[in-house]
Amino acid sequence: MAFTAKDVQSLREKTGVGMMDCKKALTEANGDMEKAVELLREKGLAAAAKKAGRIAAEGVVCSTVQGNVGAVVEVNSETDFVAKNEDFVNFVEAVANTVIAENPADMDALMNAKLAGSGETVQAALQDKILVIGENLKIRRFERYEGVCASYVHGGGRIGVLVQFETDLGDKAEFEAYGKDIAMQIAAVGPQYVSREDVPAEVVDKEKEILTVQAMNEGKPQNIAEKMVAGRISKFYKEICLVDQPFVKNGDQSVAEYTEATAKELGGSIKILRFTRFEKGEGLEKREDNFADEVAGMMK
Repeated sequence: MAFTAKDVQSLREKTGVGMMDCKKALTEANGDMEKAVELLREKGLAAAAKKAGRIAAEGVVCSTVQGNVGAVVEVNSETDFVAKNEDFVNFVEAVANTVIAENPADMDALMNAKLAGSGETVQAALQDKILVIGENLKIRRFERYEGVCASYVHGGGRIGVLVQFETDLGDKAEFEAYGKDIAMQIAAVGPQYVSREDVPAEVVDKEKEILTVQAMNEGKPQNIAEKMVAGRISKFYKEICLVDQPFVKNGDQSVAEYTEATAKELGGSIKILRFTRFEKGEGLEKREDNFADEVAGMMK
């Protein structure tokens, strides 16, 4: 499979590895991007496979909770200038309120629902905003939870988090503070799963395979390599599993220990069920404008 210079650049952005090593990996992998990432990791050149795609598109993520229902939505714009526009931000908040009120099954259902606080559909309201603002706007994704929820928005809408809990402490102010802490943890560290039990077996098996090759490449014998993998897989879990991560406000305590301590202190039980973390523009390519060409074009 052939590959281009753009593929080499893309691999470099995903892994942080030098251009020549990326080119060699793509050559060895016959142009297969995922295989090239794996090869770089096996050689110890890439510490971890970064998320595919650049976080580059503009827009706003909104996360909110009303009673026992929470929602998180992402709406994209072409420029950061529009993303800071009060009218645009209000529209995104209205979309989140619509998700809460209407419980749409999918994006089509959301677009056909009546926008909260308006007599028109979300689709019609979106088209109006596009005409007024003069940019392409897109409602990209949303999630909705029912039950005891917590939300957090970071960086003026750059990251939005929604978390659902199973607890008998939802009406306590202290629990509200705990819930915000957990949402902030997810925003800051970006776990992929709640606990080890949620990690698919194939993900664990692939990681063990890569770690084993890494150890063997370091010249370790098979029996030592297996012991090294056992230790490194534990570190892997701490990176991707929320409850295994060190708590950001107290590095001597894991999120699981913080949760257990809070439940004991408040006299109840707490279980983190699931979460959604949206980062604006995640996985989207940003429009690449050539400023010099634009200025030259204006002068013609």
